[in-house]
Amino acid sequence: MHATCVAVAETGVLIEGPPGSGKSSLALRLIDQPGFGHGGLQLAARLVADDQVIVVRQGNELRGKAPQSIRGKLEIRGLGVVNVTCLDDVRIGLIVRLASAHTIERMPDPEQARADILGINLPLVLIDPAAASAPARLRAAVIELSGTF
Repeated sequence: MHATCVAVAETGVLIEGPPGSGKSSLALRLIDQPGFGHGGLQLAARLVADDQVIVVRQGNELRGKAPQSIRGKLEIRGLGVVNVTCLDDVRIGLIVRLASAHTIERMPDPEQARADILGINLPLVLIDPAAASAPARLRAAVIELSGTF
């Protein structure tokens, strides 16, 4: 899939968006600084895959990992491709689709905000990657929607 994947605590998050939309930038901000979302537990993030993710179904769950050629690589605009520590794979629990703030519903129905990948139905949240609060919003979504916490 054309996406970036990070593990926030133990939850894999697929970040979807067109090229240049801010997937890698949001991943870098998540990796750079742990945060709380809206809970009391600090949630750190680790890279799984940047820009391309191999997604496989194993039973009733999805797992994501990087293609070997880009494993441990993260593109930082203006700097280039850098090496970062990463996880080999993660169970995917949330889909984040990048969108402009003016297109995002203020109070979406969580039952309708879902995405189907390989026959697995997962929670979906829209986030504006340009917003300063984007990493905190993503962490809050992990807490609320992934079913992990």
